[in-house]
Amino acid sequence: MLPHQTAFLELALEHEVLKFGSFTLKSGRVSPYFFNLGKIAGGAGLRRLAHAYADALIGSGLEFDLLFGPAYKGIPLVAAIACALAERGRDVPFAYNRKEAKDHGEGGVLVGADVKGKRVIIVDDVLTAGTALRQSFALLKDSGATPVAAMTALDRQEVGPNGRSAVQELTESGLPVKPLVTVRDLLAYLTSNGGDASTIEAIRAYQAQYGVKD
Repeated sequence: MLPHQTAFLELALEHEVLKFGSFTLKSGRVSPYFFNLGKIAGGAGLRRLAHAYADALIGSGLEFDLLFGPAYKGIPLVAAIACALAERGRDVPFAYNRKEAKDHGEGGVLVGADVKGKRVIIVDDVLTAGTALRQSFALLKDSGATPVAAMTALDRQEVGPNGRSAVQELTESGLPVKPLVTVRDLLAYLTSNGGDASTIEAIRAYQAQYGVKD
């Protein structure tokens, strides 16, 4: 596991971004774990999170000109990542969207740097169905940008009702997805760091039922 992945999982557990138990998801599935990146709501934690993303971006080899954060969770995230990249010597502009178009002032849906003609990385928190990423992909394409990839914190690696995962569908539509960690990374971390055996078994059973198949 790469250093930024370990650092991210340590942060997620420390701030209870990752919680274990029994959680009913929007899909109706009952998951043995729940992921809520919004639990990181302070400056120190956000800085650590942004550095994990920045390290992942630098190590990805992706070529990009701009970062985009979907409203709402993506907005503080994309700003913090831009700051972390600046600390590493790369000044990357960023933009984000409003939920509703503004009909006065500068108007429009997009806020921040001009996306037209830019190669864009979309930054978000968790990937389950991929709805927010699809909407961002369409919005950026319509605005003259070229979305080159999406970067998320966690890929739950679940299949939908059609038997395919959101990552597979997004990649085939032209938007590769690069997660900081996957649920398999989480299992490996818990296993090697003395995680609760019943929790590990519950996650494995859930993935056996709903997870992507190799």
